[in-house]
Amino acid sequence: MKNKILPFSVIIIFGIIFFIFYKGLEDSKIYTPDVNTKKEIPVFNTKEFFSKENVKSSSIFELDKVYLLNIWSSWCVPCRQEHPLLMNLNLENKLNIIGMNYKDNLKNAKNFLKELGNPYKEIFIDLDGTIAIEWGAYGVPESFLIYNNQIIKKYIGPLNQELVNEINLLIK
Repeated sequence: MKNKILPFSVIIIFGIIFFIFYKGLEDSKIYTPDVNTKKEIPVFNTKEFFSKENVKSSSIFELDKVYLLNIWSSWCVPCRQEHPLLMNLNLENKLNIIGMNYKDNLKNAKNFLKELGNPYKEIFIDLDGTIAIEWGAYGVPESFLIYNNQIIKKYIGPLNQELVNEINLLIK
């Protein structure tokens, strides 16, 4: 009788363990950020990229205009990949593209723009990354579509042609 109970209890224990692990696989704990947010843009003070003059966010973003805030750095390889799309987006639309230079060496950032072109209407500096955190950014590149001082869409990672097409549809 003992010989039959031991194998049966081992099978029951493994069955319970399997069931627990299987249920754990169904319940995903992976955090997916909300990209369709309607929230006010953060208020901040910073410096303008070229002139180093102090700038308030209220003077950058005006009502009844659509903006694309793009967070970028010269050391960011995906930023380099998305840059031609930003250049085309700037030429094709009345979209105001604003750049936020993130944790970058300003000399390298200026060389980046000299080499690839400048799609930005204005650029401001975020040397320590705190402004990007206030925006809810996770890294670079990230872009925020803004209308009437509200974030209407967040793009995590580099823009691609499909996302540019989506932006074009949203701003028309």
